[in-house]
Amino acid sequence: MVTSHDFTARNGILNALALHSRGVDRGDAALLGSAYHPGATVDYGFFAGPAETLVAILGEAQKTSPPTTHRTSNSWIKVSGDQAVAESYVIAHVEDAETQRMVLGRYLDRFACRGGDWRITHRQYVIEGNTNRANTAARGDGSLDLAHYVPGGGKQAADPGRALLAYHAAEIASHAKGPAAMTQPADTALANALARAEIHDLCMAYARGVDRADRALLASIFSEDAVVVTGAVNGSGAEFAKAICDFVEGALEMCFHSVANEWIDVRGDDAVGEHYAIAHMVMGGQDVTTGGRYIDRYVRRSGQWLIRSRTFVADWNTSHPSTLDRGGFYAALTTWGSFGKADPVYAHWAAAPGS
Repeated sequence: MVTSHDFTARNGILNALALHSRGVDRGDAALLGSAYHPGATVDYGFFAGPAETLVAILGEAQKTSPPTTHRTSNSWIKVSGDQAVAESYVIAHVEDAETQRMVLGRYLDRFACRGGDWRITHRQYVIEGNTNRANTAARGDGSLDLAHYVPGGGKQAADPGRALLAYHAAEIASHAKGPAAMTQPADTALANALARAEIHDLCMAYARGVDRADRALLASIFSEDAVVVTGAVNGSGAEFAKAICDFVEGALEMCFHSVANEWIDVRGDDAVGEHYAIAHMVMGGQDVTTGGRYIDRYVRRSGQWLIRSRTFVADWNTSHPSTLDRGGFYAALTTWGSFGKADPVYAHWAAAPGS
């Protein structure tokens, strides 16, 4: 049985997990270190000892490397008072000039809540597998690739996502001082955890809306004054909902958005977030995969959370001749996703209790 304490604890733990990935990927030792309590320890195989030493090693190593993504998901968390243990899966994209690597592993973590903050007290990294392919990333060479029409990820202050988050936070802080100050719920920790759950659903609706080309669903998750920058479509929320679905149906054979590593900072009726995404599509006979982040601002209006601003920051991409196969090895798998209401998710959702 999950208690309200467990629920709020998971909110803090999930943010700490996402914070760790953000710190590594931005080459920011201070941000990375904030995921650990003082005195925390780690065991990564190549290094076992104080977490602060690993933070210094990773912070220095990441400063000059191409953008990476450490994508944490599948988090299984068990809370006991002010202590917790967790197992999380992680996919790390790491590249150099010649090779793009996907490293598959797990984090085995212990957490503690001190002063109201959940942070890591011990981490063991377990590697499971990897892929190693020739680097096909397109970075600023002028070719027609979706990643060239959005900001490109960077390290430390050079990362546009960091600047966007700072801008959103400053705007919220300014708003809070004005006559329309943010509400302050009596139980802030529980209210923030509930808000996080609703914002998570917005991000899941976005992925389904794009992948199924569902204009009505997409239109419902943006505020009237929303601004969306994704590269494929840049405009208002309403413009995006129509144009991205036109693009998906007209240019793509299939589309798949996977979202993880969700970091959400709730401040009353406003919030900011960063979410890692992998978008895979078949376009013009090519398998195109892009890894990046959604930098978001959210607002709660009339009790409903909505996306006020979403910008996609592209960190990496690959492009290869498509190997999509619907026969042979895959012939027995007869239920395939599709654009529109023919996709099985709509019947599945319609049959849900209370629908």
